[in-house]
Order: sequence, then C-alpha cells, then structure tokens
Amino acid sequence: MAPKVLVSDKLSETAVQIFRDNGIEVDFEPALGKDKEKLAEVIGKYDGLAIRSATKATEKLIQKATNLKVIGRAGIGVDNVDIKAASKKGIIVMNTPYGNMITTAEHAIAMMFAVARQIPEASASTHAGKWEKSKFMGVELTSKTLGVIGAGNIGGIVCDRAVGLKMKVIAYDPFLSDERAAKLNVTKVELDELLKRSDFITLHVPFTEKTANILSRENLAKTKKGVRIINCARGGLVDEQAVADLLKSGHIAGAAFDVFAKEPATENPLFGLPNVVCTPHLGASTTEAQENVALQVAEQMSAYLNTGAVENALNMPSVTAEEAKVMGPWLKLVEHLGAFIAQMTAEPIKAINILYDGTVANMNLDALGCSAIAGVMKASNPDVNLVSAPVQAAERGIKISRTTQAKSGVFDAYIKLTVVTEDRERSIAGTVFTDGKPRFIQIKGINIDAEIGEHMLYTTNEDVPGIIGTLGQTLGTNGVNIANFTLGRSEPGKDAIALLYVDAPVDPAVIAKLKATGLFRTVSPLEFNVG
Repeated sequence: MAPKVLVSDKLSETAVQIFRDNGIEVDFEPALGKDKEKLAEVIGKYDGLAIRSATKATEKLIQKATNLKVIGRAGIGVDNVDIKAASKKGIIVMNTPYGNMITTAEHAIAMMFAVARQIPEASASTHAGKWEKSKFMGVELTSKTLGVIGAGNIGGIVCDRAVGLKMKVIAYDPFLSDERAAKLNVTKVELDELLKRSDFITLHVPFTEKTANILSRENLAKTKKGVRIINCARGGLVDEQAVADLLKSGHIAGAAFDVFAKEPATENPLFGLPNVVCTPHLGASTTEAQENVALQVAEQMSAYLNTGAVENALNMPSVTAEEAKVMGPWLKLVEHLGAFIAQMTAEPIKAINILYDGTVANMNLDALGCSAIAGVMKASNPDVNLVSAPVQAAERGIKISRTTQAKSGVFDAYIKLTVVTEDRERSIAGTVFTDGKPRFIQIKGINIDAEIGEHMLYTTNEDVPGIIGTLGQTLGTNGVNIANFTLGRSEPGKDAIALLYVDAPVDPAVIAKLKATGLFRTVSPLEFNVG
C-alpha cells in the first residue's frame, strides 16, 4: 500500500505533484490547518503531514496521529510543532532550512539599508506631500562595522553580501571555525567585543535556551552609541522594551525588526518610534522561497517514506539516499545486536557502548547509534524506533558512548555492542558480509559465525561431549526444524555457546526439556525483525 500524506497548509501544486510522481498518495486540504478539530479527526490515517505555519502539530494532535511517521515543515521555523511529543511518538520532524536562506539574508540586508537611510519614513513623508530633505540624514554602509551574531547558513550569506558592500564584518558564533571565518573574510570575536565595536548588529541564530534574550538590556547597554539593530531571525532574541528605551535615549540610532517576541504583533514597544522599520515576518516571503521550500519538503518526505533517507531532520540524524543504500545492512545489524542483548538482559541497563571497527567507523555513526539504541529499547517497547529510542534511553538515565578504531582483525569492519548493568557487562559483535547479510561474529568474547534468523535459540554450557546431540534430538523429536546451527567455545573444556536458527518459535515446553537435562547454563529463545 502506498504511503499517504496530508498537505494541510498552502503548498504549490508542483509540490503536491512531486508526492504523486514519487508514488505517494496525497490529500491536498489547505483549509485543515486552521481547523484543529477536523484535523484531529483525520490525522490517524496518514503516514506524513506536510505543513507551513498555519497547522499546529501539538501534543494533542500528535497523540491522535497513530500512523504518522514524518512531519515536514516547508520553511525553517518549527515553533508550531511539538518536537518533544513527536520524538516520543517516533515521528521524524524535518524542515527546509536551505530553501529560504538567500531570501531571508537579502531581507536582512534590505532592512539594514532601510534603517541606515530612513527610507520608510522618508517615503511616507514624501507621499504626504512634504519635502523634508534635511530631516532624513542617513549613514553609509561602506567601511562600517557589521556585527553578525550567528554565521551559519543565513548568517554566512549576510556576511558575504556585507563584505561585497565593503563593510568590515565581525562575527560571534561558537561553532564558526577559523577556516570558515577566513573563507567568509570575517573576523571571529567574542560577544562582548562584537557589542563594543559594531555600527550595525544583525542576528541569525535559532531561538534556544542559550540564545534567548541574547541582546538583553545588559548586553544592549554594552553596545556602541549610535548602533543600529537588525533582527530577521527569531522573536525573543532581543529585549524589545530595552531597544525602545535606548532608542528614546539616543543610544541606539535605529532598529529594523521582521520578527517579534509575540506574533502576530499587533502592538509592540517599538511601534511608532522614529527610525524603526518593522515588517510582518517577511524574511521568507518571496515567490522563489515559497516555491523552493514547498518543493524541498515534498522531495524530503517522499524520499523518507519510500527509501528511509532522512534529510534535515530535527530530532534524528540525517541519512542521505546514498548513505541509506550502503548503510541499510549495517543499520539492521546494529539493531539485531541491540535486540540480542536486550533479550538476554533482565536487569536495568545503565550504559551502552558501541565500538566501530574498520571501514564502518567512517559511516554515519549518529544514525547507527540510534539504530543500536532502538534495538535495545524495543525489548521493553516494541513501538520504539530510531527517533524515540534515544529519548527513552535519556529518560531512563542510560549513558550512551561510542568508540572508533582502525581495522583490528580479519574483518574489514565490525560493530561491537556492550551494555553495562549493576552486576555485569554483556557484549556481542557482528559484521555484514559481501552478500549484504548481517552476521553475529562474537558473543561473550567467543568467536562464532552465525546467520541471523527471525526465530533463534541461544544456549551456553560447559564444553563437554553430547551437547550437539542433545540439542538436535530434543528439537527434532519436538518438531523444531533447524535451519542453521553455529557453535563456539573459549577453549577446550571451558565456556561454550550455541546459536540455532530455527523455522518457528521454540515452544516453552521444549525449552523446559532442554533445561531439565542439566547440561545448559542458559537456554534462551530469541526473536529478530529480519524484514
């Protein structure tokens, strides 16, 4: 059955057609985004939800979304999506951060020009029949210092444009590398230095706990007299009342805001003040940007629903279509490793360590890690997936760590998963053969070569004669057909293990008979999702 997507906001017909061209069944209902009750009634039958800003994907709606796998936001802001609730439900939330980068950056530059030359007020004055040429004395941008807070995707474009305008550009961004700064031709500085030196300050960061109120009243007081503030990023980054007060005192010479702490902004302390340019969140409002983000979200959602490729996800690592092809067997392997350990571990898990050896260490380790955690967590919650598993692990206080190393043995690559409980450590390793099939290669430090099947039986024992015969005879007389039988031992007469791939689940009565022989320390039936 084809995946089904609901488009509940206004997206272009071209975007809707992209879904159809990719074999996705799509319902285009742009009015539903504003009808919360009706949306809640129908959301349960969809695999994907494509939205802009009108639809509110609240916790209440997400609870009704029994089949939903992905929410795609055509745009960068996801204030209208409860990401935490989606993550707990295992729903991927993706946005389109690149479709409106140029548009938003250009708007910031336009706002900077507007406030530098008082263009909106001068235009209104002239329209009113006045000729107040001497009233609107502006400043040039050339040679002025622009302080950019956040030099990522959009901020980087602003830096590039400002350098082209012959401005001196300084940037505060904890994640900006020296190489990237040199490429942008900007100077990295700390926030206090940026505040002290800048003639213009523009913000290009998301709204987070760390960036909230980054231009607080205290920080604004550190700015150069005559500074002009531009915010086309997110409301809540700037203390708007403090800006208003500093405008009135003359410390700040002008401000240009496209975003506000409360939107829609029908009233604000900045409104009505001289040399304040305000626009109603127009950063992404160009024909090109609106079309770009719509097409991008349709492509991303289609790719995920059809191939498992994850791009621009906000609550799990991205996996490109190319990565998905190569990593598919490895993702399945590491899930099997987690499932094995989870089924063998009854006590609470305190920590999970994943060792990547050889070529696999160069793959997308974040995605592989999520799959491993999902394999472990599914023992207690079968509905868990790559999105919700890390959330559940964190809620339980499970510490996750990973280690990488160069090829250390006969295999070009392998993964070893170790879990730690209060009383013990348990580990298992596996690899992917050239045929693309995952294999278990080591359990409890004992080397094996085991094909992984849907139904398996794991035993441990002292290495003594008769084990193979007892297993074969007991299973055979009880109608259990063995598809594959793998043995391993630490050394003669010491610890030994057996892993059997069988055609059907082993009846508990048969397990009891094996235990009753007294030959086995462990007899554990195992189940794996090999589909």
